[in-house]
Amino acid sequence: MSLNKIFYSPGYEVDIGNHVFPTRKYRMVKELLVERTSLGEDDFIQPRPLDSREVAEVHTPDYVNDIKNASLSYAKQVKLELPYSPELAEASFICCGGTVEACEYAMKNGAGVHIGGGFHHAYPDHGEGFCVFNDVALGALRAANKGKRVAVIDCDLHQGNGTAFIFRDDKRVFTFSIHQENNYPIPKEKSDLDIPLGDSAGGDEYNSKLSEGIRKMKEVFKPDFAVYVAGSDPYEYDQLGGLRLSVEDLRMRDTIVRRETVESGIDLAVVFAGGYAVKPEDTALIHAQTVDVVLNLT
Repeated sequence: MSLNKIFYSPGYEVDIGNHVFPTRKYRMVKELLVERTSLGEDDFIQPRPLDSREVAEVHTPDYVNDIKNASLSYAKQVKLELPYSPELAEASFICCGGTVEACEYAMKNGAGVHIGGGFHHAYPDHGEGFCVFNDVALGALRAANKGKRVAVIDCDLHQGNGTAFIFRDDKRVFTFSIHQENNYPIPKEKSDLDIPLGDSAGGDEYNSKLSEGIRKMKEVFKPDFAVYVAGSDPYEYDQLGGLRLSVEDLRMRDTIVRRETVESGIDLAVVFAGGYAVKPEDTALIHAQTVDVVLNLT
């Protein structure tokens, strides 16, 4: 049995109808990892859902209660861009628990992985961009409250606007986002370090600027803990993206993040964020590859 433990819940596979967001990707990633790596069923841990009080460490109590009690306004449902259901609400509370537990595991063991999470567009009083609660912020806050200097390394195609907003005045957390500039969200928030990329940027440019940015972040902030938002949507065949990274380019991206954190003794928690490839199998493969690289499974 592996010493690695990965946080995952089958409850993440929620029926949201004919939607670009394939919630089945989480199950597909788990199945790929069991099939292709040293991981077995015993290596996957179902996280406990955070309760309303815990989620309200980042979100307003009114918003948390609206999600819990199915009283979200129509305007906020439209902004969320997901159909509300009790199953979606339950998955969202569990997802927050998964990221927090992955962060706590990483602080003890050097690395932690959540097959889920990365919902970096959610703000304290509303969700948007398919993101109900900002689990990234909840995990980062938990680490900061334990005395860690926390970096959020956000490599999703889209800027982590909600996370940047939440930590705009918190000097314990450094927000870093590399993203496609001419894409959602518009307008963007100001992260501590933003690296905007032009349309059709490829792997060489992306990974060169990523390496440079992480080194700059380490120089000016000196983190000892990081949350890695490993979106698969910089992929060249993503339906919502305009970057041109191949599967191998994304493996190199993951390798850079892992190498730079290991070399500096930075504990690393990984969450998934977006991924909308034309073929959902590609999305699952890219996410599984991230886990493989970070935990060195093969």
